[in-house]
Amino acid sequence: MSSNEVLKAKIIQKAWEDEAFKNQLIANPKAALKQAFGITLPDDIKVKAVEETSTEFVLVIPTNPAKILVTTNAVESFW
Repeated sequence: MSSNEVLKAKIIQKAWEDEAFKNQLIANPKAALKQAFGITLPDDIKVKAVEETSTEFVLVIPTNPAKILVTTNAVESFW
C-alpha cells in the first residue's frame, strides 16, 4: 500500500470514528485535514469530501492520464 493510500485510509478511519471530524471534513475539508493531520494544501487546490449512504454512491472519474503533464509537484504526490 502506497503512502497516499495509507493516508486516505487514516482519514476515512478517523471520519468513521469521530463524528465531529467527519462533519468538518464534509463542510471544510482543508481545515479538517490541517487540524487533524497537519496537511496544508495550496489555495489553488480544491478538496471535496462526500459521504456515501446505503442508497447513494459516489463515482469519481479521475483525470485522463493522457491529459496530465508529468511533474514533480508535491500536491500531485499527495493523492
